[in-house]
Amino acid sequence: MIPKDCKRLAEVDFPIAEVSLHAAREKSIRHGHPSTLHLWWARRPLASSRAVLLALLWPDPCDPLCPVGFKQTARKFLPHVGCNPGTTDKDLRRALLKFIADFANWDNAAHRTYLEVSRELVKAAHGKEPPLVVDPFAGGGSIPLEALRLACGAFASDLNPVACLILKVMLEDIPRHGPKLAEELRRVGAEIKQQAEKELADLYPKDPDGATPLVYLWARTVRCEAPNCGAEIPLVRTFWLCTSSKRECAIRYRGTEPSGRNSGIALEIFSPRSAKEVPKGTVTQAKATCPSCGRVMTRDRLRSQLFEQAGGADVVIDSHGNRVGGALLLAKLVRTVDGKREYRPPSAIDYEVMARVRQTLKPALVPTETIEQERVAKNSPFRIHLYGMRRFSDIFTRRQIVALQVCAEAAAHHAPAQLCSLFACVSSRCADYGSSCAGWVRGGEFVAGTFRRQALSIVWDFAETVPIGETSGNFSGAVDWVARVAEALAALTSVGQVEQLDASRSSLPSESADVWFTDPPYYDAVSYAALSDYFYVWLRKQECLRGSLRDAFDPLNPLTPKAQEAIQDEFKVYAGVAKTREFYEHKMKEAFAEGTRTTKADGVGCVVFAHKTTEGWEALLSGMISGGWTVTSSWPIATERPGRLRSQESAALATSVHLVCRRRPEEAGIGDWADVLRELPNRVSDWMERLQGEGVRGADLVFACIGPALEIFSRYAKVETAEGREVALAEYLEKVWEVVGRSALTQVLGTAEAKARNGTAGAVEEDARLTALFLWTLQSTAGETADDADDEGEDEEPSDEDDEEGSFRAKAKGFTLVFDVVRRFAQPLGIELPKWEGRVIETKKGVVRLLPIAERAKQLFGEDGAQAVATRLEQEAVVGTNPLQGMLFPEIQPGGAPAVRGRGRGRGKRAGVNVTEESLSAAREATTLDRVHAAMLLQAGGRTNALRALLKAEQERSPDFLRLANALSALYPKGSEEKRLVDAMLLAVSR
Repeated sequence: MIPKDCKRLAEVDFPIAEVSLHAAREKSIRHGHPSTLHLWWARRPLASSRAVLLALLWPDPCDPLCPVGFKQTARKFLPHVGCNPGTTDKDLRRALLKFIADFANWDNAAHRTYLEVSRELVKAAHGKEPPLVVDPFAGGGSIPLEALRLACGAFASDLNPVACLILKVMLEDIPRHGPKLAEELRRVGAEIKQQAEKELADLYPKDPDGATPLVYLWARTVRCEAPNCGAEIPLVRTFWLCTSSKRECAIRYRGTEPSGRNSGIALEIFSPRSAKEVPKGTVTQAKATCPSCGRVMTRDRLRSQLFEQAGGADVVIDSHGNRVGGALLLAKLVRTVDGKREYRPPSAIDYEVMARVRQTLKPALVPTETIEQERVAKNSPFRIHLYGMRRFSDIFTRRQIVALQVCAEAAAHHAPAQLCSLFACVSSRCADYGSSCAGWVRGGEFVAGTFRRQALSIVWDFAETVPIGETSGNFSGAVDWVARVAEALAALTSVGQVEQLDASRSSLPSESADVWFTDPPYYDAVSYAALSDYFYVWLRKQECLRGSLRDAFDPLNPLTPKAQEAIQDEFKVYAGVAKTREFYEHKMKEAFAEGTRTTKADGVGCVVFAHKTTEGWEALLSGMISGGWTVTSSWPIATERPGRLRSQESAALATSVHLVCRRRPEEAGIGDWADVLRELPNRVSDWMERLQGEGVRGADLVFACIGPALEIFSRYAKVETAEGREVALAEYLEKVWEVVGRSALTQVLGTAEAKARNGTAGAVEEDARLTALFLWTLQSTAGETADDADDEGEDEEPSDEDDEEGSFRAKAKGFTLVFDVVRRFAQPLGIELPKWEGRVIETKKGVVRLLPIAERAKQLFGEDGAQAVATRLEQEAVVGTNPLQGMLFPEIQPGGAPAVRGRGRGRGKRAGVNVTEESLSAAREATTLDRVHAAMLLQAGGRTNALRALLKAEQERSPDFLRLANALSALYPKGSEEKRLVDAMLLAVSR
């Protein structure tokens, strides 16, 4: 057994870089991976969960209290997996870390030898009784699943019944029934499909030549409201059907111009010879353009018309079987009798069959539950209610509802008890791909699931898969995905325990857990309960699951529990309680306090967090410290694909910080504020150097430094000043941000920042420091490039969610950061953000954009532009002077200042900053950054002589120009226009 005071391996070292590579790579692994069992949002990678869990379970062999038996066992078994234990304790530690890094590889996860070695070492550390691993926010189940893989006991709980279903399948059903479960699932699945084919064949009729339909491509429609028009407008984002390298296919209006007023338009399928032949889409940013008259319909009017149609997913058929409105069938993908796939226009029978659908609906099985109307905000998971989708049934076409009903009833008739939960997962996969919010991926020719991101947003032109067909989202494919997971988890030898619980009210006895390891809700990031309602309304109607899926806290609630959900959203009120920040902190405090209660005195905890705002971090950490935990170490592990859409030109986090912690001793004393502040800079500096060596960069590095900083603060019951005032966590974190910011500036600007810190002359100005910090924070953590998406991959095209509201980043070029992050850096370093609005940055909707130099040309050179200034430079440059100083900002009159645009309203609290006349006067002067940008613009304009004159003058004036230019060269992202220009400009510098 591990002695109480013996350090765990995770508290002294961890193979960050190697595990990060495996965790990031895992995002592109599909077949057999547990993430394909059932969709769950923000699921932790198995690689990082497995690696961290081992480091939590094993003692550090260099610790004097490390059990001798553990060292002996490690030296006996590690050579079996190519890890040399050496002769010293340090050699043994390195071997253990190598094993952790190697075992994080997905290819080794089910390898018999790796499993045997890991389990033997866990047994050697904890004795014959398996250690209990507890996860109170289990969600998708990565952590408890890895506990079972290591032959530990696993207790997983979650508030959400959908999460509990996933956990039950992975931790109880699959381990209990073993390898034969997958075989039985496929056999019964084939029987269910045969029955479904008989009942659904008439709803998916073949063409007269025997071609079988695979996918139907629909568009919602509205009517043009221009006078004397009234033409039908199909809401189509793009008229391309296929853009693969093997073939290209698109839709165009029949004839040279759209025809027919007060009626629909005629379309045809063709193979374009160039992109110019393909018509432009009719909808963007929720505004529709009429193809007949060219009139643009406003967003409000488009929403109003779709609202009247309850979203417009269904086609409207008259009594004669003719389409008279609603969704328009653009094309269908079929498989011909000779096996070829081709696109065809709709036929009369495709609409006639829709008239028969309503007759086969079973009202009792229709999901008529009301969708909770979320506020329309950036983090809102639902926007579809704005378009009339008020009930979950509105998200589906009637044919999709019938298909889901038929498959569910067939499963209830054929599936034995041990397969009910697995077929529930099959049903959820079908529901994910079988809605009117499922899109068509034109590059790969497959259906993308409803949840391409953590939100449910409208899709204008959607794809309807044939569930008894052969394309993505079909029933047989869903059975196969679930069966592969059952096969991949066949190596599990123990059964876990799953309960639906509020994390702040655990059913475990005190001091029962050896490891308390969890990934808690991220403040205001994702409303899991609201998202999972989409699946829950279908799962509750599964006959074999009735009674097992419910709100355990409110039997009358038809949706998932939300009153107890730990999330910050002041617009949500349940049982009279608003989900404010204080509510979130209180729930986190209660959950963490339960963690300290249920964890053994010699146990260890770990909390995973990856929120990108300081408010989220402060709320979580406040709960942790108030709940009785003290941080002992922290490890940032890359868990996201570096090339994903959300990370481009922004500081979306690629790492998840794992905070290792212990129960704070009751005898913990009071810390001295001065001592804490003295220790902080060295701790942060050392940690930044370590992490940068591991490839951690930018925002990931910023948040990763919070962990080691907390090691200093959280070891005390409280920290007080010399006057006896208790220091709040928020105040301490402000100091942490200041230290991180200064350390970063010292790295990128060198002696210039040292001068700024001492207030001496010659330091670069505020705008240069702001720009340097901005670009430093944008740097991305090293990681593998994701593999090409397969038929289960993400749709890399712009989503309809972006089209719907229009994103700030999509409209304007430049790099962006959350305002809260920029403010936290700027304020303690004396950078006045309002002074640089409209000149260096632009703030809107809580996002700060660093202006590209192309947008600064008019600001710097005036209406005449860089070319006119270049001519003057070539004519008037005088050696020993700065020829640009009198030319920049030519339109600003004495006593004036650059225009300062409104910052907009962000989510964070604004720090009051007084912009004095003195600061405005300083802002009128050309700074070092202005002159560097001016030189880059001269480079862009090809004015070589003017550039040389400027560079010569700047070299003689001060070293700050070249120091800043070289720093920017290192900071600008690779491939950016700014980096190309600054590098080219530096080549012109005389040596």
